[in-house]
Amino acid sequence: MKNLLKFLLFVLLVSAGISALYDYRFKTGGLKFLATAPEKYSLATNASVDPKDIPGLEALNRERRLLVSSILPAVVSIKTSKKVAIRRQYQLDPSEFFNRNPRQFRNPNEEAMVQNSLGSGVVVSAEGHIITNNHVVDQVDEIEVQLSDGKTKKARLVGADSVVDLAVLKIDEAGLKPLKFGDSDAVQAGDFVLAIGNPFGFEETVTDGIISSRGRPNRVDGFGDYLQTNAAINPGNSGGPLVNLRGEIIGINTAIISRSGGSQGIGFAIPSNSVKSALESLLKNGRILRGYLGIQARPLTPGVPDPDGVVVDDVVPNSPAAEANLKRGDVIQKFNGHTVKNITELRNLVSQVELNKKVEVELTRNGSALKLTAEIKEQPADYLTSRVNPRQPQTPQTPDEPQTEPDDTSPLGPVEVAELTPDAVRRLDLPNRIRGVLVTKIDGDAGELRAGDVIEEVNQQPVTSVAEYKRVVGALDPNGTHVLSVCRHRTRSFVVLRPR
Repeated sequence: MKNLLKFLLFVLLVSAGISALYDYRFKTGGLKFLATAPEKYSLATNASVDPKDIPGLEALNRERRLLVSSILPAVVSIKTSKKVAIRRQYQLDPSEFFNRNPRQFRNPNEEAMVQNSLGSGVVVSAEGHIITNNHVVDQVDEIEVQLSDGKTKKARLVGADSVVDLAVLKIDEAGLKPLKFGDSDAVQAGDFVLAIGNPFGFEETVTDGIISSRGRPNRVDGFGDYLQTNAAINPGNSGGPLVNLRGEIIGINTAIISRSGGSQGIGFAIPSNSVKSALESLLKNGRILRGYLGIQARPLTPGVPDPDGVVVDDVVPNSPAAEANLKRGDVIQKFNGHTVKNITELRNLVSQVELNKKVEVELTRNGSALKLTAEIKEQPADYLTSRVNPRQPQTPQTPDEPQTEPDDTSPLGPVEVAELTPDAVRRLDLPNRIRGVLVTKIDGDAGELRAGDVIEEVNQQPVTSVAEYKRVVGALDPNGTHVLSVCRHRTRSFVVLRPR
């Protein structure tokens, strides 16, 4: 007992000493014998460079701030959500049959899940119309738009087009300041540009760069229709604007080429002239009206005396070109009074013609000059998906006929694909209307392709089934460079495959 009392007395004395020590430290600011001498420090008081010595850079900095601050109010972040049903393995405890209300039971193998996605957009009208990419808002249940002041608004989908990958949204908000469309035809390589958007959920992210290329007109792999930039574009930037020094929209960011899935300095934007034309068509008609001539074309052979013009490789039956009596081998040099320098220019000239209007086509046939008249009609709905490459003839195959398999020398030899099922679309958070084949396994080097990617096109040829994919890939030149249109989740990009 005496030992216990001694122990309690000792604890009491120690507690009193600690309490007195803390009380003294609180009143005096600390214990002198525990205090350390303060460190001496001197911070720099002058800048390394006098602003007066770099007036040009100072002016550039002020102008850049002014440019960005004038653009930001028109750029929005887009957040979408959709409910999907996922199947899962589920074991039900027998006791639940007795403890739960029968009305509460549901399919034990099915569970609802909400998938969220991010994108960008830009206000283009005072009434609240917003341009973004179609793949950002394709088949979603709810669309929310966050403005630069933090307000969140429900958005209505006015119209969309999967071919040009554009969609028009509408919000009800007063006082919006839309951005003006610039002339993308006036853009040149080297022009300074800004890309603004919502990459990875970091809204109002600004990156800068230049126009790396104003398209490559004679390419047939899809690159020739876009503006290329080295301004950083990442997942979430889709649908955001590419703007020039005047704060005008010159493009809508839509795709990247990347080995990592993030920016590697090669991004692509839909030219503003194409965007504006699509916007007006969607608002006026509810859909994009496309005129077409109905030909397959290729560039002239390099080194010919007259470099202008395109060669007709094939004529689509019952098309305006067929009715105008265009023939394979004709060299189109002028269309509707304008000189045709390349395939992209001809396509743009055709798209600018009013439907059912007759235009003059000047061409050379077997060395003789001819003038024909073609009446431009609306492009059939299945025109793009029904085209085939005339230089790679394809004949219908029955299920019993052997398919052409990619060989070991093909750039796509290591790639295994499967049919794209609705379950895979839900599981991988893909746009609902996507068409292509699913990459299931890669046994070797296949560039930037990954398992889970969806191959939509090979060298601008749609592949909507495994059989179609094998036919197209089986006819590829093993020593050539090939471009794939790939969708990874909700990000579309181009993948370049070179000979192995």
